[in-house]
Amino acid sequence: MASALSYVSKFKSFVILFATPIVLLPLIILIPAKFVRCAYVIILMAVYWCTEVIPLAVTSLLPVLLFPLFKILDSKQVCVQYMKDTNMLFLGGLIVAVAVERWNLHKRIALRTLLWVGAKPAQLMLGFMGVTAFLSMWISNTATTAMMVPIVEAMLQQMEATRSATELELVEKGKASELPGNQVIFESPGAGHQEKQDRKSMCKAMTLCVCYAASIGGTATLTGTGPNVVLQGQMHELFPDSKDIVNFASWFGFAFPNMLIMLLLAWLWLQCLFMRFNFKKSWGCGLERENKEKAAYEVLEEEYRKLGPFSFAEANVLLCFLLLVVLWFSRDPGFMPGWLSIAWTDGETKYASDATVAIFVAILLFIVPSEKPKFNFCNQSEEERNAPFYPPALLNWKVAQEKVPWGIVLLLGGGFAVAQGCEASGLSEWMGKQMEPLHAVPPAAITLILSLLVAVFTECTSNVATTTLFLPIFASMSRSIGLNPLYVMLPCTLSASFAFMLPVATPPNAIVFAYGHLKVSDMVKTGLMMNIIGVFCVFLAVNTWGRVIFELDHFPDWANVTHIET
Repeated sequence: MASALSYVSKFKSFVILFATPIVLLPLIILIPAKFVRCAYVIILMAVYWCTEVIPLAVTSLLPVLLFPLFKILDSKQVCVQYMKDTNMLFLGGLIVAVAVERWNLHKRIALRTLLWVGAKPAQLMLGFMGVTAFLSMWISNTATTAMMVPIVEAMLQQMEATRSATELELVEKGKASELPGNQVIFESPGAGHQEKQDRKSMCKAMTLCVCYAASIGGTATLTGTGPNVVLQGQMHELFPDSKDIVNFASWFGFAFPNMLIMLLLAWLWLQCLFMRFNFKKSWGCGLERENKEKAAYEVLEEEYRKLGPFSFAEANVLLCFLLLVVLWFSRDPGFMPGWLSIAWTDGETKYASDATVAIFVAILLFIVPSEKPKFNFCNQSEEERNAPFYPPALLNWKVAQEKVPWGIVLLLGGGFAVAQGCEASGLSEWMGKQMEPLHAVPPAAITLILSLLVAVFTECTSNVATTTLFLPIFASMSRSIGLNPLYVMLPCTLSASFAFMLPVATPPNAIVFAYGHLKVSDMVKTGLMMNIIGVFCVFLAVNTWGRVIFELDHFPDWANVTHIET
């Protein structure tokens, strides 16, 4: 039996890859409607995305092949979906992130903040979470986690080494004082076991806090993680009259407070579960604790010293990064006219978008020098005279080509092609009609149930693939029952980033799990509550300040089917 199972497992990918299209074939033979052919392609892509029998990016290219073959969309209509404004926004953000990583600016920010926060366990955990979340807003969750976890690990090892040295010192002092009249008090085996468990728990908490903070932080900005960009692209695709309602500033206003609340609750949960929220232990003092804190601080200081002085290249990257953020926020803030209104609007047409800003700053990174140009032409050495006057730029194409995850751009494009296919084939309209009975269910209950569904689904498939599959369905449902589509699409987009339970659910989880401090049961136990916290926070956000920012209380004109078709 075991050998039979291993044999099946060996050929699982082969069977799924070739059997799935054949098994689904009766669907289009028995019901040869256009929307059924589109459903066939989407179900096939969903199976391939969930099982990853071929790379996710390759699955995303299936609409280019199958939509024209099945007469759903012509090739030109499909191909144009793969390099839309939203893709360029994400690409620009990725290039800026590559520059930040290349010059170690993210590491300098992280270490400087941690040195400022302090070395007490509770403070240190909060510091690690805050820094990881902030960096994850701008660079990839995976890169942030890969940088932070070695710092955590080095700090934990140093604390353990200091503890052993302190114990040895106390034992030696005890032996020296073993004279008549002196009593030596030995620690009971039970107390020693408890202390060992506490150390293990601290290691678990410190490593878990990094991967959770990385996932939470990515939700705060539009370019922080894939699902957020998918939402913006789907809004442009499904609701072209939505007038850029989801932009960098509006998303940040909605998602950033949610991220802060969730981060604080996650910190409290990890404190309660692993450190039993013992204020005396977490914030108190004592010889061993002081030594541990000193050891942790020394590790952070040593790591910071290795970076050397603040370089010219880092200063330029920081200036470019700040320029990007300022231009994003001031383009069209909503509560006041932005720089867009000066010369880049013509009636309803807005010529510059968030993508324009992202690409502008990305191009600057290939121009701005990484070293100070030398203007002293008189007293130059032979080597300086032979060197070009203009120093190398902050980025070159070779580095960008190697570091930018191009597969994500294709994944986004595949999602937009699927959304376009749903609209053109009538699949969206058909799905909307099937969901009309949901009109009787309270909107809050619909949002809560669908958020939980997405949070569970994203544990076993890519978060970008999850949002790509679900958002067109939720948009159709919302239109059919007269509910503002964003009331469902916003919480479900955020919930797609809540992959906290399994090591394989997201790369940050896998990186942390690889260090050996955690068991799968630890992640499941902690992650289950994290999912509940996440869904609760999103539910709170969408029913409070989200209502004001996106006007969720009424059904907008841009979501009206007849309004769109006219």
